Amino acid sequence: MSKRTLALIAASFVAVFYGANYTIAKDVMPHYVQPFGFIVIRVLGAALLFWAIGLLGPKEKIAHKDFARIAVAALFGVGINMLAFFEGLNLTTPISASVLMVTTPIIVLILAVIFLKEKIRILKIIGVLVGLSGTLLIILYGSGSSGTSANPMLGNFLVFINAASYACYIIVVKKITQKYHPFTFMKWMYTIGFIFVLPFGFSQLLDIQVDSIPLDGYLKIGYVILFATFGTYVLNIFAIKELKPTTVAVFIYLQPLLASTFAIALGKDELDIIKIGATFLIFVGVYLVTKKPKALS
Repeated sequence: MSKRTLALIAASFVAVFYGANYTIAKDVMPHYVQPFGFIVIRVLGAALLFWAIGLLGPKEKIAHKDFARIAVAALFGVGINMLAFFEGLNLTTPISASVLMVTTPIIVLILAVIFLKEKIRILKIIGVLVGLSGTLLIILYGSGSSGTSANPMLGNFLVFINAASYACYIIVVKKITQKYHPFTFMKWMYTIGFIFVLPFGFSQLLDIQVDSIPLDGYLKIGYVILFATFGTYVLNIFAIKELKPTTVAVFIYLQPLLASTFAIALGKDELDIIKIGATFLIFVGVYLVTKKPKALS
């Protein structure tokens, strides 16, 4: 199996873990933990995991000049990204949040053209548009089916900020992944990211009533740390290393589909012809964008 195929599989698992995260994280907030307090727990937990597993990896030293790029990656990939996402998810619905994330591939495509001088193939443009059309079908279908929302307008805006921040992260992190082992890079990025998020979530962290959180709540918090943070970032780094940023970003199109699937599995939504059609369009879009162009003979 080629590295490209493994990278595509890794990107698919990232989409699955994130797809479940919309519903699971929403169940934790704000019942047991406020959004920013949850982020502090999430980032600290992931940082400790990366430092622990980093002991098994190569003993690399980060060049002083690269710490600035890692700090920028931490700002966009941990700080702004996570704070905006959890606060936005707290105010809007899981499906609405997942749908807005599809703006990421478009932003990445624009940034890749500007900063990475990536060429735009007509097939990639068609794939983005086809995938977006499938997502629009989900947007137009039953907007409130996934639950109540406190302030959907502000929540959706924050999720969009999250999407833009994540797009910047994908572009910034591309070069650094070519230079260092993922565990070396990630442990430092999450350490710096923890410094970014701590001032925002410290007071909410102190407000947590540890004894009032049931086992189910702790398991969901554990899922967010182990799978939706540690697991996704490890898999994503591998995918980014082997694939173009625009190819990695397009897998975000799967998130509305997966968020809807989890909602249906929990009895909060129903499957119909519109969602079946949207599923087909999203998968066609992913295929067209990830299809490797034929070499000229």
